[in-house]
Amino acid sequence: MNIKDLHGQGHPVFSFEFFPPRTDEAAERLMETVAELGSVVSPDFVSVTYGAGGSTRGRTLECVTRIQHELGITAMAHLTCGGHDAGEVASLVDRLVESEITNILALRGDPPQDSEGFVPVDGGFAHASDLMEYLRGRGDVSFGGACYPEAHPESSDGAEDMRWTRHKIDCGAEFLVTQLFFDNAHYFRFVDDARAAGIDVPITPGIMPITNVSQIERFTKMCGAEIGTELHDRLHAHEDDPAAVMAIGIEHAIEQCRGLLEGGAPGIHFYTLNKSLATRSILAAVKQ
Repeated sequence: MNIKDLHGQGHPVFSFEFFPPRTDEAAERLMETVAELGSVVSPDFVSVTYGAGGSTRGRTLECVTRIQHELGITAMAHLTCGGHDAGEVASLVDRLVESEITNILALRGDPPQDSEGFVPVDGGFAHASDLMEYLRGRGDVSFGGACYPEAHPESSDGAEDMRWTRHKIDCGAEFLVTQLFFDNAHYFRFVDDARAAGIDVPITPGIMPITNVSQIERFTKMCGAEIGTELHDRLHAHEDDPAAVMAIGIEHAIEQCRGLLEGGAPGIHFYTLNKSLATRSILAAVKQ
């Protein structure tokens, strides 16, 4: 089923994001994690990310295919601009469609580590919107894009970021998934601004359960999200106690998700970091 068609059915759409494993052993562990989450909380779909510069494309294709065919869960493949020219993108999309994977999250992608910035290959795409325009010409795929409640870190301000977001919709994006955030006010303000800009597609909030203080601070620094003072202080007061940090993270995410759904969010997209416990606990509590 196309993800765009999951929305508007009278219930929130819940989804999980995983990153592709680097070894066969890790691949089997991931399948076990997805199967466990699928049997307990029944996600509407799952997605699998794409490494910087297209470094994990083979594993991404393998994972989404196995998840959809072996576990019977709708799968969405991330596809980035990095490391691919238009012909290579066409070949990748053909392979996905041949495997009956027709849902794609189209992204610019991160530059490789130690790179000073994103540089497209010759004949490739510089922006997610360029990739979307290319995909729009293919009637056999449904695609969405990313958005940033606290603005993309490379945007000069929120207004510029919203112009780029609107451009993605003009290029054919059928739904949006947000970057992680920890204050719901950012999400609701972004949605209000998006609707005022004429964006009418579903905007699903992306939630990352906090399970490790240093890890989450590294992620927020990379993507430009902020941890509020109160949450920051609570986490640091217990940063040497992993169980306490996880409990705080789960509690905060449950409160976030309930507030988002009560405020009209169309669903929740969980950044799982390939772990099931936190996500399973949060979604079980939210669904009660």
